[in-house]
Amino acid sequence: MRFEILRLDDVDGTAVDSTVVDAASVNGIVQQAASIGQRIWIRPAATTAS
Repeated sequence: MRFEILRLDDVDGTAVDSTVVDAASVNGIVQQAASIGQRIWIRPAATTAS
């Protein structure tokens, strides 16, 4: 499964940028964000119909 991780603005909470990662990468990104106090939003990545 893939997830979209959005980095949020510290002032108003709007999305500043985003990246799509696999499930195995999510924990490392969460740990890194927590260590520097960064606000993030994680949601399942949109899937495209094949």
